[in-house]
Amino acid sequence: MAQLIAALKQNFGFDAFRPGQEAVVRDALAGRDVLALMPTGGGKSLCFQLPALLQAGVTLVVSPLIALMQDQVRLLRDNGIAASFLNSSLDASEQSRRIAAVLRGDYKLLYLAPERLLLPEFLDGPLQRLADGPGIGAFVIDEAHCVSEWGHDFRPDYRQLSVLRRRHPGIPMWCFTATATPRVRTDIAVQLALDEPAVHLTSFNRPNLHYAVHAKSKHSYAELLARGQSGGAGIVYCLSRRRVDELAARLQNDGLKAHAYHAGLDARVRHDHQEAFIRDDVQIIVATIAFGMGINKPDVRWVVHYDLPKSLEGYYQESGRAGRDGDPAHCVLYFGAGDVRTGEFLIQQKIDPTTGEPLEDEQRIARQQLRQVQSFAESTDCRRALLLRYLGEEFQGPCGGCDNCCAPRSVEDASLAARQFLSCIARLAQRSQRYGAAYLIEILRGAKTERLLARGHEHLSVYGIGKERSVEEWRNLARSLLHQGLMTESQDGYAVLSLNERSWEVLREERRVEIARPPAAKPGGAATRDGRRAAGSDGGAHDALFERLRALRKRLADQMGLPPYVIFHDATLREMAARRPQTLSVFAELPGVGQAKLARYGEQFIEAIRQSAG
Repeated sequence: MAQLIAALKQNFGFDAFRPGQEAVVRDALAGRDVLALMPTGGGKSLCFQLPALLQAGVTLVVSPLIALMQDQVRLLRDNGIAASFLNSSLDASEQSRRIAAVLRGDYKLLYLAPERLLLPEFLDGPLQRLADGPGIGAFVIDEAHCVSEWGHDFRPDYRQLSVLRRRHPGIPMWCFTATATPRVRTDIAVQLALDEPAVHLTSFNRPNLHYAVHAKSKHSYAELLARGQSGGAGIVYCLSRRRVDELAARLQNDGLKAHAYHAGLDARVRHDHQEAFIRDDVQIIVATIAFGMGINKPDVRWVVHYDLPKSLEGYYQESGRAGRDGDPAHCVLYFGAGDVRTGEFLIQQKIDPTTGEPLEDEQRIARQQLRQVQSFAESTDCRRALLLRYLGEEFQGPCGGCDNCCAPRSVEDASLAARQFLSCIARLAQRSQRYGAAYLIEILRGAKTERLLARGHEHLSVYGIGKERSVEEWRNLARSLLHQGLMTESQDGYAVLSLNERSWEVLREERRVEIARPPAAKPGGAATRDGRRAAGSDGGAHDALFERLRALRKRLADQMGLPPYVIFHDATLREMAARRPQTLSVFAELPGVGQAKLARYGEQFIEAIRQSAG
């Protein structure tokens, strides 16, 4: 333990592991395959970077985006760690130089895109020579959810990575992701042929994030503008490029520093806009979901989804780009009925490019994902509990950190209606039949639709027993039963319902069911208050010394061509401002100060602290 902590402090400047990190590091060092799920901001990169430094050979890191590789490598290099990357941003001569360097054993970590790694000439050439020479310590599959077609960011090249296991069966494979449902986790292990992997599930809960859903209205832009004016770096997600361009231009016209980011922009423009954001030269990025996966900016104070996200998994990942530094941050989703129509239109575009026929399986899965996001947006239950349950983690609300838990709401006893709904599932199950919520509501309300009568379901004992409830009331109950775990929905795209152990507790009247009544709609203004909270929550942000240290960090970062957070995070600067170290030995005790950063920056920051006292 002491040796691990010493290496942690020397290389990364931390005196202790974050929750879950040490167990992952120990399994990696033991040579096991690893599947680790850790939330954004949970320090998953360190879990493979530290073992890479402590074991023989070169650790190869498969990463899906150029920005992600470059960000990781410059962070490592600033910590004095030998790391590099190979991707299409390098010309042929530079790629050859780096390949020669890795074959000499000059690097401990090498980042590559899956497309590069899987080239036959690379597999048979540099990769084989590396295995025969300095040796391969491990294969790291970062963003491993890209392996699964059930994930929110499936990439076919990732699925071919199993070739690494076939060609190099003795080399451990470490897989990391910040988000994956139980089905995606299973798919990762199967597709990559993991050998009895050590599975680590760190809690997905991000207690520093506040979740809220606002109804789309004519006030939505005013709320967004107020949020931006209240301060803090922010990301605004939109579904279409057109919306991105319009919103970015409007924010600019209203005096905010905002850039657009989407796949329709020239690659150079995208790169420049991204760099301006991570270097604190602009406050706001308005983007499609093409933005963010490779961004390690820790001090994003708010994320707004101006349109409905495509899936809950995607929403968790995108909203999770806020507050990576652990400070309070806000995640707001704007929702209107038009979002569902737009989502359905986009789903209909999933067609075979050759035949023009609908890709029925993809469309079915996408429709279920859309229904799940809609259900999340319309729910009156704890939003944190809903997100975590979707990811396979139980959480008992209220969380105190979402709009539904913070706003006063009245609750009604829905036990009788719940038993009626669950009884309908049970009666159908006796016939070996399963259906979705919409059809069950038809039965309960006594509908006389052609399909219902053709199946003889008007003869069920539960037929028509819920006529007094509206369709929307039944839908609200069904959502709440799912969100409370009182019934189960299949995840294969068909969304059929079945009973579970908790369902029978309700049916036996051993469990009371309470649901919240939807709160009355309120006019705009909540966003402004949220925005002020997010901006004002930044601990010592207005302390004179803290601001002086931030200014020094920005000046050094500009001189070195680095994002400011690569030098030190805000948390480290706050510790400096609080402790005011006067010597290098005391400065070295600060969190985030390793040996390389101590030697490179220590004297300059100590001098700034001395001058502030003077």
